[in-house]
Amino acid sequence: MSAVEDTVKDIVVKIVHCDREILKPEATFQDMKADSLDMVQVLVALEDEFGIEIPDEDAQKFKNFGDFVSYVEARVAEKKG
Repeated sequence: MSAVEDTVKDIVVKIVHCDREILKPEATFQDMKADSLDMVQVLVALEDEFGIEIPDEDAQKFKNFGDFVSYVEARVAEKKG
């Protein structure tokens, strides 16, 4: 597990109050029992934590936890340049 994935899990667990064990790449937001407000809070927390911006059009493409992690890892890598 990458450091990014671990941090994303911490943020999701804290905001959504779901079990860490369900946060597998294929876990959907329904699996996490996350509503749209939860997801907005997670996105804001991820932006703050990693110093990245997640445009709404990108966020709307996220289908599962793996999408979140992949996107954040890619943006962090871009930022490091």
